Amino acid sequence: MTEEKASEAPDGDPKSDNGIPEEGGPPRGKWANKMEFIFSVSGEIIGLANIWLFPYLCFKNGGGAFFIPYFILLFFLGIPLFILETAVGQYTSEGGVTAWRKICPVFEGLGMASQVLVMYLNIYYIVILAWAIFYLYSSIKSPLPWTTCDNWWNTEHCFSTYTASYDPHFTQPDADWSFLHNVTTTSDYPDNLTYTAFFDHKSAAEEFFTKRVVRMSADMSLSNVHWDMALCLLIAWIMCYFCVWKGIRSTGKAVYFTVTFPYLLLVILFFRGVTLPGAWEGLKYFLMPDVAMLIQPKVWCDAASQVLYSHALCLGVLTSLGSYNKYNNDCYRDCLALCVLNSATGIFAGVVTFSFLGFMAQSYHLSMEVVVESGIGLVFVGFPKILSTMPVSSFWAVVFFLMILFLGLDSQFVCVESLATSITDMFPRHLRRPHARELLVLVIAVVCFLLALPLLTDGGMVLFQVIDVCGFSRITFFIIAFLETTVIAWLYGADRFCDNIEDMIGYRPFPVLKYCWLFVTPLICGLMMLYSLTERMHLYVYGYEPGESWLILGRLLMITPLMCIPLYIVITLCRNGNNITTPSSALRQAQPHKPILKLCECVIFKAQRPSSRSVDNRNEKMMMEEHGGV
Repeated sequence: MTEEKASEAPDGDPKSDNGIPEEGGPPRGKWANKMEFIFSVSGEIIGLANIWLFPYLCFKNGGGAFFIPYFILLFFLGIPLFILETAVGQYTSEGGVTAWRKICPVFEGLGMASQVLVMYLNIYYIVILAWAIFYLYSSIKSPLPWTTCDNWWNTEHCFSTYTASYDPHFTQPDADWSFLHNVTTTSDYPDNLTYTAFFDHKSAAEEFFTKRVVRMSADMSLSNVHWDMALCLLIAWIMCYFCVWKGIRSTGKAVYFTVTFPYLLLVILFFRGVTLPGAWEGLKYFLMPDVAMLIQPKVWCDAASQVLYSHALCLGVLTSLGSYNKYNNDCYRDCLALCVLNSATGIFAGVVTFSFLGFMAQSYHLSMEVVVESGIGLVFVGFPKILSTMPVSSFWAVVFFLMILFLGLDSQFVCVESLATSITDMFPRHLRRPHARELLVLVIAVVCFLLALPLLTDGGMVLFQVIDVCGFSRITFFIIAFLETTVIAWLYGADRFCDNIEDMIGYRPFPVLKYCWLFVTPLICGLMMLYSLTERMHLYVYGYEPGESWLILGRLLMITPLMCIPLYIVITLCRNGNNITTPSSALRQAQPHKPILKLCECVIFKAQRPSSRSVDNRNEKMMMEEHGGV
């Protein structure tokens, strides 16, 4: 089949793989070229975590020494899982749920668990984009609204960092800041007590975020929606919808801009940051190794969770994106390149972040421990403080929040694409019809928009934190990662999966990969899961500690995706108790008579003999398969 004929797929989907209808529906589309896949995955894995989480974890866990556990776990945990999930999608040509149904029917619940997590992500992550849009709009005002204390949302405790930055008295080491909290500075207090109080709770930048943007109140009600923020959320969803409404035809084109533009802005901020006074002091705190920290289990657990989060593992997104590759695409090489790119971006973003933090520390004569913040506090409180002290502050604020908007936007709409793909593949006869895709994405957008409205209330910030900490608990990710590698290595067969990859890309992957799937990766996940179970769940949001009812909600959010796994095991057993671990006969097996798992030349599991129907289907597929690379 020529490429031109392959591109004439029903519904206008580009480049059908082999023209064979799947599950009774029209054939699926394929990426127009390799770069669309590369850019789409890059858009998903390179996001806000590179800006606010990776640099903070490096600082907290031994500076440059944190790179040691991070890269060890990247090699033995992240890369094996990244290749596994992407190859499963490319091999099966199915989304995050039906791919596991074809690989091992009894563990279809793994796919459903990942889609629950993606649903969480689609609900709460886009709220960050709404905040970024509001900050972007506010950045065109002069002076910047988070630099003054004469606004309607400010309290009597507010202090303007804008004023301090232009008053040399307040930037002296012996400056008296005690009036901020009506405390008397004496020799009994630590040197930086009043500085800490200033930056923790009373700055104009923090009041802008807590009193104007999220508007936290004492009662933490979830009924009073702030409609100006809801409008920003609506704008974010409109942008997201039109990036994915036509499927990979629109997604594959949108990512060219949404991925490259933030890099351009990040480079601009890099050259500005490293030329600021104090930048090198900040970089020293970021990169200077403290090897003694490596003996602490929490450092390794933080590194493992960062590897999973930053590479979008256990979400089914890589499986869905990989499913649009042609069968012979070299996904192995692509995955290695993408993992290197993501890690390099995290380090580069850390250099940018800490150069600005070093400037802030020197400007106010503070220690780095005081100015370093993590999470949204860094993006929406810390950086606005820094930007407000720079010349032409409005320009740098616009550049920064444009970068935040586009970094988050491509991660968001790729998640929507993944969810839509998984749902479509579950019901192909109905959802691959003309215009069904547009309606499905519209339904996802509307439902997620409505479910996100409670996050824009007085108590929305607490709910946001509950979803972020509990809904995306590292325990959940470690369990899913453990089961994914176990299912592929021991039930489907590590040797058979390596044979599948070799059939797709033309050569066998590095042998260490097989043993990572069999032993190393599951062991790491198991140990990290056990350690995480010993940690106490703790939520603390800008001076407010959520009560027991919030913790109950958090536990419910944590349990919900995991419950999909045993639920689908029961459902599969009730449907068909036989062959619950037998892969679909539609899957192409280039070497069906080889053992599916061998260790040291010893056969652990023999070959699963394909039925005659499976052989016929495979022969037909092999005859029609397009063997050219993407």
